[in-house]
Amino acid sequence: MVLRKAGTAAAAAGVVAVGFIGLVTVATYAASGAPQQSANRAALSPGTVPAAYQGPIQQWGALCPEISPPMLAAQLYQESGFDPGARSPVGAQGMAQFMPATWGTYGTDGNNDGKKDVWDPLDAIASAATFDCALADDVAKVPGDRQANLLAAYNAGPYAVTKYGGVPPYKETQGYVKNIQAMARSFTAPTAPVAVSQQSAGAIYFAQTKLGTPYLWGGEGLPSQNGRFDCSGLTQAAYASVGITLPRVANDQWYAGQHPSRDQLRPGDLVFWATDLGDPRSIHHVGIYVGGGYMINAPHTGAVIRYDKIDTKEYIGATRVTSDGAEALPVRNADGSITGPSRPGTTAPDAPSPNPSTPAAANQAAPAPPSAPGPATARRAVAGGAAPTGAGQNSAKS
Repeated sequence: MVLRKAGTAAAAAGVVAVGFIGLVTVATYAASGAPQQSANRAALSPGTVPAAYQGPIQQWGALCPEISPPMLAAQLYQESGFDPGARSPVGAQGMAQFMPATWGTYGTDGNNDGKKDVWDPLDAIASAATFDCALADDVAKVPGDRQANLLAAYNAGPYAVTKYGGVPPYKETQGYVKNIQAMARSFTAPTAPVAVSQQSAGAIYFAQTKLGTPYLWGGEGLPSQNGRFDCSGLTQAAYASVGITLPRVANDQWYAGQHPSRDQLRPGDLVFWATDLGDPRSIHHVGIYVGGGYMINAPHTGAVIRYDKIDTKEYIGATRVTSDGAEALPVRNADGSITGPSRPGTTAPDAPSPNPSTPAAANQAAPAPPSAPGPATARRAVAGGAAPTGAGQNSAKS
C-alpha cells in the first residue's frame, strides 16, 4: 500500500518511544472469550464478512440454537474464504463446498428465486446453516457442549459423536472443533473490551529493530532477501518472534483474533487497510500499532520500514492477535486457494456406506431431507461435507 500522507516519521518516533511499552504493560481489559449475549443472536463484527453476505449469514446463523452467525461465518471462511466460485480437486463446489450429489438431494433455495444453485452464495449460506442444524438434531441426545458436538458431527459424522459420547478422539476432528470456535470469536462483535495481548510488546520490539530497512515486495526477511520485508512479511515475522505463527498475507492475518474499535486500540494490534471497506477480501496493507495514532509498517517499494499515521481513508480496522486465533486460520496455497478442513477417513461424504458401524464421515447416513421450505421453519436440510480446497481470493502480498 502506498501511504499518500505519511506524516512526520521523526515526530512519530518521539511519541511512540516514550509511551508504547507503558500502554502495553499497564492496560488491563476483561477477556471477552465467548460473546456475552445469546450465542445464536451474536452480531457479526464489522468488516469481517463481505457486506453482500452479512444479512444472510446473520439471518441463517440463527436457524437453530446450536449455531450462531459468527460460527457460520467461520465455517464458510474455513471452507472457501467466502469465494462463491470455490472448486476443490475432489469436486466440492461453491462457498460452502458441497459435493454435487449431495447438493442435488439437499441443496436449499436460500433467496427464494425458485432455484437451488450451488454457485449462488445465498443458497450456499442457507444450506450450510440447515446442514448444521440437521447434524445438531442427529446428536441432540449426546451429552456435553451441543455446538462442539454439532461441529464434530460435521467433521467426522454423527455416528462417531454418538459412539464416543461427544467429540471423538480424532486429531482432525478435535482440531476442527477448536478452530471453528476460536475463529468464530474473530467474527463476533465484542460486547466487552478485548483482552490485551501478552505478546504485543515483543512483537513491537522486533518491528522496531527493523526500522530503516528497505521495503521488498514479497519480502520475509530472509538472508537471500537481505533481511527485507513487505508489510505482511514484517507483521508475520514480528509475531513469529514471540511464538505466534501468522498466515503470510494481510487479509488472512485480519482473522487472527478479535477486532477492537478505534478507541480501544492498544500497542501490538495489527491495523489494516482495504480498497473496499465493505469487503475484507480487499484488504491490501497491514501494520503494527504502537500508540498515539501511529504504526510501524513496511509501506511500499522505494520506502523503508518506518512510523506512519493510521488515520487514512482506507483504514478498515484492527485485530488483536491471539495464539488460538492464529492457529485456527486455514492454509492458503501458492495459487491463493484455501485448503479447507480435512475429514477423517473420508473422500466422498455424500455417498454413505451401508455399514453403520464404521466411525467415518463417509459412512454416515444423511439426515432426512427437508419437508417444508423457508428459513422460518424448523426444517433441516443437508449440505454435504467434503474434504474441500476452496478457490482463492484476492490476497496478494503487500
